[in-house]
This record gives sequence, structure tokens and C-alpha cells, in this order.
Amino acid sequence: MYRKTPLAEREYYHIYSRGVEKRKVFMNSKDYQRFMALLYIMNQNEPFKMENFLRDKQNNLKNIFNQKREKTLVSILAYCLMPNHFHLILYEHTEGGISKFMGKLLTAYSMYFNTKYERSGPLFMHPFRSEHINNESQYMYIFSYLHLNPTSIFDKKWKENGIKDIEAAEEFLNNYQYSSFIDFSGSNRLESAILDLSLVPKYIQRMKIDFQTCEKMCLSEDSPRSTRRY
Repeated sequence: MYRKTPLAEREYYHIYSRGVEKRKVFMNSKDYQRFMALLYIMNQNEPFKMENFLRDKQNNLKNIFNQKREKTLVSILAYCLMPNHFHLILYEHTEGGISKFMGKLLTAYSMYFNTKYERSGPLFMHPFRSEHINNESQYMYIFSYLHLNPTSIFDKKWKENGIKDIEAAEEFLNNYQYSSFIDFSGSNRLESAILDLSLVPKYIQRMKIDFQTCEKMCLSEDSPRSTRRY
């Protein structure tokens, strides 16, 4: 299947995909942590063998974020992992960068997952979905929506009915380890190395995630329905 919209250099994209048949692709914390480590280490031209790295008993997944990389393929500006899907905001530096990065990332994670859970075949829907971000309001919507996505873990109807308890939602997101929300909230964790904050637009850097504003945008008839399905 070919991509309807080609990926262009020096542009921002919302990239997302889900498990085949809507299956879970992250079964436990170790799976989330593995994917996050791959977000960092697979973002380079040079090949990297995770199993060889972990074979050294002195190494663990946390050590990955201290590894030096060659030139990165893309800039990762935000991400969120959910039980059966993920969202990324990526910047395309050079032609083919996003496609190469996503190929390395999804292949490495699928091989890990299939080996661990004794399964075979594709894990993610193909091809991954992409949405060109071409204006400020769209970027602000996607940035907010992406980071609010984990709210559906404890309030499955928030996209239809709005966030009922904003304080509880914010507390939940501040403790949710599998997105960049806490990195934008000032955390200094090792996983912050995944992000390239130098390319995050100034209006996003100055923006505090506003639950009420995002709620209105998510419920609006004008909000992107392709995104709202994930």
C-alpha cells in the first residue's frame, strides 16, 4: 500500500499506528520501556543490535539513553504510547528520514514482541499513518490531543463527553511514564534524550497544556476525525 501524501523535507508530521486487529502492542511496563529505548537508539543511520548491547550484564535499557548516536534520521518532538497504539510528532530532516526511522523502529520492536510472546506475522497496521502539520492551530491541537490521549485509560468516554475531573486527569498524566507530557512539565529524566526540543516551535514551548481548551477542540466538529479515532 502506497502513502497518499508524500513526506517532505523540513516539515512536521503527526505519525501514528495501532496494532493489527486493534490488538495490544504493549503488554506491560517492560514493553513500553523497550519501545521508548528504541525511539532513541534507532534514530540514527548506523545499525544497532539491542540484544548485543543487553548481553553485557552491566547494561540495561536505561543505559541506552547515554549512548552516543550518529546523525539522527528525524527529530522527535513529542510522543505518546498507549496499550494498542502510539502517536509521534516528527520533523523530516532529509528525504526518506521518517520512513527509514519508522522502518527501523517498528521492525526492531515487532521482532522483540514476537519473540517474547511467541507469535508471528505483522504487529502494526501497514503503512503507518501520517498527517502533515502545516499551521499553528493544527500543531497546538495535535500536541494537546497527543498528550491528553492517556486520559482514556481511566475515562474511556472523555473524547465524547469531555474531561469530567480535570485535576485527576492532570495528576494521572503527571505520573504516566510513557509519553513526553512529563518532559514538557519540567522532568529531567533520562528518557528526555528522546526529544529534540530545539525544533519545537516557540508557541508550543510557551504553551501550558490547557485541558479545557483541548477538551473543546476535541469535541468540536472541526477537529481532525482521523486523529480522534486513535
